Amino acid sequence: MANFIWYELLTDDAVAAQDFYARLIGWQVGDSGISGIDYRILATPEGEAIGGVMQRPPGSPGGPVWLGYLPVVDVDESVEAIVEDGGQLLMPAWTMAGVGRMALVTDPLGAPFYLMAAEGDQPSRAFVEHGTGEATGHVVWNERIASDPDRALAFFGRHFGWVHQGGMPMGDLGEYRFIADGPVMLGALMGCPPGGTPGWRFYFAVADIDAAAARVTELGGTIEYGPVEIPGGDFSMSAVDPQGARFGLVGRRK
Repeated sequence: MANFIWYELLTDDAVAAQDFYARLIGWQVGDSGISGIDYRILATPEGEAIGGVMQRPPGSPGGPVWLGYLPVVDVDESVEAIVEDGGQLLMPAWTMAGVGRMALVTDPLGAPFYLMAAEGDQPSRAFVEHGTGEATGHVVWNERIASDPDRALAFFGRHFGWVHQGGMPMGDLGEYRFIADGPVMLGALMGCPPGGTPGWRFYFAVADIDAAAARVTELGGTIEYGPVEIPGGDFSMSAVDPQGARFGLVGRRK
């Protein structure tokens, strides 16, 4: 199984970002306890940790961004295989005691993500499959917006075993392709709209989509699209936080 085990927000204002998401989604924010690093842990209203937020390193390329962690058995071997397959190594592998070994890489189309070999075998609930139960505060959908969806799908299939499992037509953008990790529906791959930005967009579950949409703008964020109804009766929307990081929301209309 190779579904996401952790999510991380790199931002230019960690204090403002944590306040935005805590008020928008209801996340609890706590100190990681890691010496020498200002790393804040994000947890659901029920206290399940799903990710972290940290200040973006000075001079790092791009802007504020959400990143996902994918599990591997051996980080160094996986880095080598990904680079040989056209990906890039952005941050060499390092080990954090009590956490695991990690590296920051990209797929061949340039979208960054982390590799992680976590210590221990504690299952992660950072991602909860959409429609499988109460998931408020968790990521429930992972969306890769790609200039070449065929190439992206082939890459993640080779390295993580993901498969194309149905989809929906999107006109000139082609098919909105659902991607699965074994029996788990992870999210989707889609083409990049004209003028759009390729990369990952992660969707967080909220209890009331319309209340959340109102809070996005009240708190200084921007709604890009939606809310629109999706299969199963929920509604989804895409947005940008006040610092410029892209994200999505999924929830019921009350």
